[in-house]
Amino acid sequence: MFHPFHHAARTPEKPAYVMARSGETVTYRQLEARSNQAAHFFRALGLERGDTIALMMDNNPRYFEICFAAQRSGLFYCAMSLRLSVQEAEYILRDCGARVLVVSASLAGQAAELRSKNPVIVRRFSAGGALPGHEAWERAVATQPASRIADESAGRDMLYSSGTTGRPKGVKAELLDGAIDASNALTDVAGKLYFMGPDTVYLSPAPLYHAAPLRFNMTVMRFGGTSIVMEHFDAEEALALIERHRTTHSQWVPTMFVRMLKLPREARARHDCSSMRVAIHAAAPCPVQVKRAMIRWWGPVLYEYYAGTEGNGYVACNSQEWLAHPGTVGRALVGEIRILGEDGNVLPPGETGTIYFANGPAFEYHNDPERTASSRSAEGWSTLGDVGHTDADGYLYLTDRKHFMIISGGVNIYPQEVENLLVTHPKVADVAVIGVPNEDFGEEVKAVVQPIEMREAGAALAEELIAYCRANLSHVKCPRSVDFEAELPRHPTGKLYKRLLRERYWTNPMSKAK
Repeated sequence: MFHPFHHAARTPEKPAYVMARSGETVTYRQLEARSNQAAHFFRALGLERGDTIALMMDNNPRYFEICFAAQRSGLFYCAMSLRLSVQEAEYILRDCGARVLVVSASLAGQAAELRSKNPVIVRRFSAGGALPGHEAWERAVATQPASRIADESAGRDMLYSSGTTGRPKGVKAELLDGAIDASNALTDVAGKLYFMGPDTVYLSPAPLYHAAPLRFNMTVMRFGGTSIVMEHFDAEEALALIERHRTTHSQWVPTMFVRMLKLPREARARHDCSSMRVAIHAAAPCPVQVKRAMIRWWGPVLYEYYAGTEGNGYVACNSQEWLAHPGTVGRALVGEIRILGEDGNVLPPGETGTIYFANGPAFEYHNDPERTASSRSAEGWSTLGDVGHTDADGYLYLTDRKHFMIISGGVNIYPQEVENLLVTHPKVADVAVIGVPNEDFGEEVKAVVQPIEMREAGAALAEELIAYCRANLSHVKCPRSVDFEAELPRHPTGKLYKRLLRERYWTNPMSKAK
């Protein structure tokens, strides 16, 4: 019962999804017909079970039609980030083995560059308009029958990391033998933990190429609910959409909470958010002050989870659990948490180390056995590379990415704690804390700040922010300097491209700390 074809038969005119700004609505009848046409077209192209297609698309009405077509055709569908460099995108296309690429017509520049690089793509299509060297997607599938293909089988996504800490990593799991409408781990979690069902109205404010938005939206449609898909995130627009559509569910990253909370008081009060029953958030640790403020505003409807594209474990908590254990991301629902020290031994509650999942689903990084091996402990447990600790009740607390740790004079400093504090300052819109070169200590702490008002950037604000840190944190953790940027290189899913910031200071002598 977990598939749009059931809902197309029972509630054909019900909206499967609505594009927030354009208002374009795709009903279950239309989603079923168009995904069937695309499935027939994939077969006409010679694609068989186990083959791969790739999408480089903005949030648009064709996205789910293509993904459900691949899902019902036994294909892998590789959704690619729009923030990739041409070299990264070319690498992914070669690595995933895609035979078909569909791009949005709005991405003409990227599409042209990719075409000139000549990755091994059999057919190229553009959706939403014409592009040189690409066939029109809508025209190509329009002549195909709207009936189901005879050899349906369950496909699945094949996603790559956003490349925030290095080259994108591909996660490719085995295709499942079950029917296309079989339940899966996410439908189980969404139904039992998040109470999703046919009455769900789900606000999706993030890019669809990321794992969580893509998977949650498709899960909403498996249940027969309706997704409201934002083309781009805007804080006040999101609040207006909650009120207009009487949204019951949503999925966020902490930076979105910060931006909504920093709206003028009258702007926040203007919109009724009382319909929200479940506001799911993940992707990065949420500052305690920010989450408390959101719970005060929306009520105890926040549900946090910790997981990765790799799917090797799932940790979650509701608002009541979080209020009893402030700062936690929850307890393990899939897999079992192990905290390992540098020596590989299991650490007791309260001690910080690398987070591993034992007895969770297996995964491999596609065509990268070395990276796969580096994600495993001696016992075969797997890690996403994050650092944290558990408490006596088994609740997990995230410290930071191991990769982001700063070592200054032999002291380990985790930037997330400093970022969580600085982002609460009323003059700060966004912040990244990184280690930069220091001749005496190896590294020193620097904050790179996106101020609310760029005109306030300067020595006075830098001193104010450093003093703010020193009043609330150990001085060794505090930035010794502050630089200002009009916008930080943050992925729309909430992750910072810290490697891009670090490279400026480690490769450009003029930018190095004095």
